[in-house]
Amino acid sequence: MNYLNDVNGSIQSGFPHKHFTIKHSLLDHPLFTVEALVDLAKALPEAQMEWNSGDVGITQDPTRTPGNGLSPEDTIKQIAEKKSWLVLKNIQVIPEYRKVLHDCLKEVEDLTSQHVTGATQRAGFIFVSSPNSVTPFHMDPEHNFLLQLRGSKTMNIFDPKDREVISEEHIENTYYGEHKHRNLVYKDEFKAREDSVVLQPGDAIHVPIHAPHWVQNGPEVSISFSITFRSDQSQKNVRIHSLNGRLRGMGMKPKGLGESALADNSKDLLIRAAVRAKKVLKK
Repeated sequence: MNYLNDVNGSIQSGFPHKHFTIKHSLLDHPLFTVEALVDLAKALPEAQMEWNSGDVGITQDPTRTPGNGLSPEDTIKQIAEKKSWLVLKNIQVIPEYRKVLHDCLKEVEDLTSQHVTGATQRAGFIFVSSPNSVTPFHMDPEHNFLLQLRGSKTMNIFDPKDREVISEEHIENTYYGEHKHRNLVYKDEFKAREDSVVLQPGDAIHVPIHAPHWVQNGPEVSISFSITFRSDQSQKNVRIHSLNGRLRGMGMKPKGLGESALADNSKDLLIRAAVRAKKVLKK
């Protein structure tokens, strides 16, 4: 069964650097009903769930996110009344969900093989959100397709290469440093630079790696399924950003990713050699 429908060839023309929408056919899948998600929340360890108040600002300090006073199961059951935001992480540990995730990603990987190689770390996330709740401004390190299953939401998204919105230092700080986290600070002047994409049930959006975005839910309960993976190229980028963050922390001014292919490749060789050496020393 094909779950994804890319009739306009958006994946071929836009992946991996641009955001775009395609269609999916998971709307009536029994694993994504509220009842099924309550059972999933019971089956997952607490460390694989995050739930809190959905009544927060676009900019959110992750250490100060208010809770909602409910368990994950009750958060899902009362999601229509209690303004909340919940994510079920790494759902691929449950066999039924792993099959759906891998079936979807197999379709993605077949369509993206000419752009990226070495697909790995396949992971699925389900987001359950109250009407009008907000997901704070942040970015993600994976190749990501977000499938809207129930309700509507507006994805406010930026070009990942827009250095007026996100600097190299911001990206590096998500991988290295005392306060590393994917959340970002939103400024009013960013508004004119964002693209607001409304997602209805059956829509899916590709969110490029490091593309800053925040989400405003519509007037109904929202359920979304995020299918993600890493690649040789994305992992190389992470290694370079991590090293640049370390070098910048030492007072140096390294070339940003993409400024010099020679510098990028040299850094990557250095990191991989260091990792290999560390493994040898541990034997």
